[in-house]
Amino acid sequence: QMQLVESGGGLVQAGGSLRLSCAASGRTFIAYPMGWFRQAPGKEREFVAAISALSSNTRYADAVKGRFTISRNDALKTHYLQMNSLKPEDTAVYYCAAYSAGWHTSPDYWGQGTQVTVSS
Repeated sequence: QMQLVESGGGLVQAGGSLRLSCAASGRTFIAYPMGWFRQAPGKEREFVAAISALSSNTRYADAVKGRFTISRNDALKTHYLQMNSLKPEDTAVYYCAAYSAGWHTSPDYWGQGTQVTVSS
């Protein structure tokens, strides 16, 4: 089992930055790819970014490439989403996730979500 707890959301003006954190419990954190998803009002949850175990690979949704950076600190069992050049369309509830069977599958564990609001 793994529990995930996000933090770092908030209100920011367009062009600003935020860093989201996701703290995990459980012994197998180091072996799991980790990711971030988001859900805007009236829309389905969508993939944002993912990072493989040992930080060897990352992938991003086209909408955030060049602006967002995913990273992880295995010693702290925490992964992060650095969000720069934020746009109003980035407004959403952001969820962290863990993949127990590889990032080509659906995540098995989810955080509770943290609100990010970008004002124009």
